[in-house]
Formats: sequence, structure tokens, C-alpha cells
Amino acid sequence: MQKQEEIKNKILKLAGNDNRVRAVLLNGSRANPKVKPDKYQDFDIVFVVQDFDTFLSDRSWISLLGKPILQQLPDEMILGRDQNQEKGSFSFLMIFEDGHRIDLTLFPREKLGTDFEADSLTIVWLDKDELFKDVPAPTDKDYHIATPSQQTFSEVCNEFWWTITYVAKGLKRKEVIYAKDMLETVVRPMFLQMIAWKIGYDFDFKISMGKSGKSADKYLDSSFYGEILKTYTDANIENNWNSLFLMANIFKEEQIKLTKKLFGHRNYSNVNEAKHALEYIQKLRYE
Repeated sequence: MQKQEEIKNKILKLAGNDNRVRAVLLNGSRANPKVKPDKYQDFDIVFVVQDFDTFLSDRSWISLLGKPILQQLPDEMILGRDQNQEKGSFSFLMIFEDGHRIDLTLFPREKLGTDFEADSLTIVWLDKDELFKDVPAPTDKDYHIATPSQQTFSEVCNEFWWTITYVAKGLKRKEVIYAKDMLETVVRPMFLQMIAWKIGYDFDFKISMGKSGKSADKYLDSSFYGEILKTYTDANIENNWNSLFLMANIFKEEQIKLTKKLFGHRNYSNVNEAKHALEYIQKLRYE
């Protein structure tokens, strides 16, 4: 991990020698005590700065961190950004020649009291003005799977059962790209949300599944996790039908179980939706 210390030292040297930088915060997985460190982790860094605009008008200071070979500047992009949202910070996402990545956000010191949102995964690396002297030890509590309300649970179920019909019609018409797009971008997020709630319940809603469910295997029985992996398939029509039905059956079983666990025996399970949706796609498949 010596290389990682060298990168940290570069960041702190830049910040320490630049009077405009008043504090340095580490966020993300490197601040998470539950995550085993490795060389592929990003450095998620916040610089709390004075003279904010000068960092943007003259960006030569970046060279003190190394030479970026790839970068993205989300706050200068149209793609994925709300143009009506006021820009309160500025982020540089950078991969350097030696392969390490730094996601560096500049935050104006004068906006700390009004616009700054504390993150439970925060380690203070530098604090010239004692702005963060009361920051607690880092924890991933901000990222724990949340207990759903009855309405949220019901709406996720409804979205799943409604949109699997889109996939089925696409497969019936042999519109593979459309069917795959509906499956992966509309149906699967609802599926993974149900899996997240299962994990959340099993662990008292005190854990995080990680971005895109990347840590799900740590919290699921290996055979059940294997079934989830089978829902990911290729472009073959028949394989996608099998994947769709497998996903639907897993979802239905977990939906019924969680309804009882979370809401008692009240009729919140969308059981009729599940029944009718499964009958509908079964008919489409074989007619």
C-alpha cells in the first residue's frame, strides 16, 4: 500500500502549500472501515477552498497531483446535469498515468454553513481552521438500505409487474435490443430493490449492499445468489424468456415474504398483479 500513501502525501502536500485550501476530507470507500482496501479504490477527496473561482480559471495546480490521462468534468457537462440547478461546487474526476484515480471536489469555504451536506463516510485529512473538529468516526450509516414504506413497497411491486410485460412483448416480436433494454434499465432496478430489502430486513436495515448491489454476495445464501446470477443472460431469445421468468418468480417469492415480515398480514403484497402478469407473459410466450 506504499503507493497509496504516496498519493495521499501528494494530495496533502498540494493542500498544505496552497493557502487557498483550508481543509481536506476523504470520503467514499477509502473512509469506510467495512471495506477491505485495495489499489483499485478511488480517492474521493473534498477540498474546502477560498477563492473558489481561481481554481477554475487557472488549473495548473492539477499537475502537482500528476498527469491526468482521462478526466471528466461533470459540472461543465450538459449530459446528466440539471441546467437549472445552481452550481455550488466543482468536481474533477481524474485517472492519472500510473493508473490511480482521484475524484476531487472543490467546495467554497463560505458556503459551509448553508450548502454543505455532511457525509457519514468522512475522514478529516487536513483542517487548517478547525472547521471539522467535531466530525465523528466514519460509518456507512448514510448508505444503509432503508426500510420501505408500504406505499414505496407497493409501487416498486407495481412497476416490476407492469414493466415485465414490455420485455415479454419485445421477446415475442424478436426485438432483442428493446427487450434487453427494458429488462436491464427498467425491470432490473425494481428486482434489485426487492433483493436489497430482503438483505436489509435480514440484517436489521443496518448494512449497505454497495453501489449496483456489488456487495450482495456477502449477505445472501450462495445458492440464492447463484439464482440471481442466472437472471443475467445473453441475446438468445429463449434464454431471455427463461431469465425473465426466473426473475419474476424470485421477485414474487420475496415480495410475499417481505409483505408479511414488514407489514404483517395486510393485503399489501400485490399478489393479484403478480398472478395476472405471470399469466399474461406465459400466454405471450407460447401463443
